Amino acid sequence: MSLVLGVLGGMGPAATLDFLAKLQAYTPAERDQDHIRVLADINPQVPDRNTPGGAAGPVLAEMAGGLAGAGAQVLAMPCNTAHAHADLIMDASGLPLIDMIAVAAQAAAETGAHRVGVLGTKGALRLYREYLAAQGLGFVGLPAERQEAFMALLYRIKAGEFGAAARNEMRALAEDLMAAGAEALIAGCTEAPLVLSADEVRLPFIDAGDHLARRCVAVCLEYEPAPTLPL
Repeated sequence: MSLVLGVLGGMGPAATLDFLAKLQAYTPAERDQDHIRVLADINPQVPDRNTPGGAAGPVLAEMAGGLAGAGAQVLAMPCNTAHAHADLIMDASGLPLIDMIAVAAQAAAETGAHRVGVLGTKGALRLYREYLAAQGLGFVGLPAERQEAFMALLYRIKAGEFGAAARNEMRALAEDLMAAGAEALIAGCTEAPLVLSADEVRLPFIDAGDHLARRCVAVCLEYEPAPTLPL
């Protein structure tokens, strides 16, 4: 019997569907009944996580409470920036959250890199800087004007642009991080892997959503212990 996973999704919808596909692909199953039960709230109406004021927090808390009421036993959220509200989500639901930022930072440490570049929103970058420092790793970010270019590209991807132009621009941003001294690269925005793959990067490449899916499978099938609620 596996744990029931509750997914706070819709940030954005394409990234959530990508995560759910990875979750299914990584589950060792010979029949339908071997898969994990997943309760997903795909809510594109969550306020923009990049807008100051924290308006997303109460909505995410309500979603988490709803998932707990529906029977979820552990939560996951395939949105890096929204992890700024992790404590509120756990307080509202009484459920532990499998922390995508922590999972990705651990994966970066396991590459042996000392300096890690991150493609992500400003909010996500603040979290990654903290989590990487806890692993004894240096953080490499984009200069201000290139970070603004990343944000503009992010919103184009959210609007459905997945073609060659978007792929070329994301690859160029990754190359900027490499040129700045990154020894590994974290796709710290769930839209980034929609237009950038490991074979396009000449460094260890950590897709945070991919690693989150793997950890969810391990936790829900009880191969690894579930996270605990903060004291």
